[in-house]
Amino acid sequence: MALGLLHPEKPLEEDNRDTALRPRSLSEFQGQKAMKDNLSVYIKAARERKESLDHLFLTGPPGLGKTTMAQVVAHELGVDFKATSAPVLDKPKDLAGILTTLSEKSVFFIDEIHRLKPAIEEMLYIAMEDYSLDWVIGQGPGARTLRMPIQPFTLVGATTKAGNVSSPLISRFGIPCRFSFYLDEDMEAIVKRSAGIFGIIIEDDAAALLAKSSRGTPRVANRLLRRVRDFAQVSSSKKITKEIVNESFKRLEIDSLGLESYDREILKIIIERYGGGPVGAETLAISIGESVDTLEDYYEPYLIQAGLIQRTSRGRMVTSLAYEYLKIPPKDAGGLLF
Repeated sequence: MALGLLHPEKPLEEDNRDTALRPRSLSEFQGQKAMKDNLSVYIKAARERKESLDHLFLTGPPGLGKTTMAQVVAHELGVDFKATSAPVLDKPKDLAGILTTLSEKSVFFIDEIHRLKPAIEEMLYIAMEDYSLDWVIGQGPGARTLRMPIQPFTLVGATTKAGNVSSPLISRFGIPCRFSFYLDEDMEAIVKRSAGIFGIIIEDDAAALLAKSSRGTPRVANRLLRRVRDFAQVSSSKKITKEIVNESFKRLEIDSLGLESYDREILKIIIERYGGGPVGAETLAISIGESVDTLEDYYEPYLIQAGLIQRTSRGRMVTSLAYEYLKIPPKDAGGLLF
C-alpha cells in the first residue's frame, strides 16, 4: 500500500519547486495565530537589543509549515538563513563546518533534529550555550582540546517526533513552538493565496471544499490545488468551480472528509476482519502491508483527528463515526460501539 497524494510527510519535487508559495513574513503566514503573536514579540525584542534570537524548537505533524516558519523568522530578523537535515550530519566535523561559516545572528535550521547522532548532539550543546566549539587536536597522549569561538546564531530545530528528542537538547531551546492542524477558514485563505500565486481563478465554494478536504495541512492543500488545476486546464475551464473540484476528487478517490482509498481500506479491515477492534498495531500493520512506523506516523494521525479510530491500551478501535461514515451497520460488522 503506497503513500498517497494526501500524506504530507515527504515533500514532493513539485513542492520544492514552488518556493513562491512560501510566505516570507509573519503577516503573510496564515494560521497559528498565538504562535505568530508571540514570535513577533520575541523577534522585535531581539532586534531592539541587537542580539541573536533565542533558539527555537518547532514541533508538530508534517506539512504544517515548520521549515517555512524558520525562513520567515530569518526574514523578519533580517539575517542569513542556512538549512540542513539531521541525517546529513554524519560526523562532528560536518556540523563544525557549518557552524564556523555562520554569519552573526544568522538562523541555522536543522530538520528532523530527533535523528541527530549523540556525538553531534553533544557538540551542539556547547555551540548553543557558549557559541563555541570544542575540537580535539592530535591523538594519544599529545592530544589537546581547542575551544573555537563562533558567531552568535539562532538554532531552529524542527521535528515531527518531539518525544524522540533528548531532554538535554530540548532544555537548550528557549522558545518552544507547537504547530497544530489548521482551521478550515485558515486553510481556505491558504488555498486562495496559492491560487492567486498560480494565476488561477477559484470560486469561493470551490476553495472552501478544497480546504475542507486538505486534512488541515497546507502542503496537502497545495498538492490538491495543483491536481485540480490540471483537471480544470484539460477541461478548458478558465476557473476552478465546485463542480470541477468534486469531479477531480472523484477521479482521485478523495472524499469530502479528506480520506483516500487506503484510509477507507484501513477502516474496513479493522471492522470486517477484527470486529471493529481492538487490534494491535503490529497485526494491523501486517494486514495493510506496511510497517508499524508507517501506520503510526502516516496513516493514523488524521484518522484519529477525524474521530474515526482511537488508540486504546488493547489496540486500535474504530468509533461509531466510522460505521456511519462507511455506512456499515455495527451489528453486521460485529464491532462494539463506545
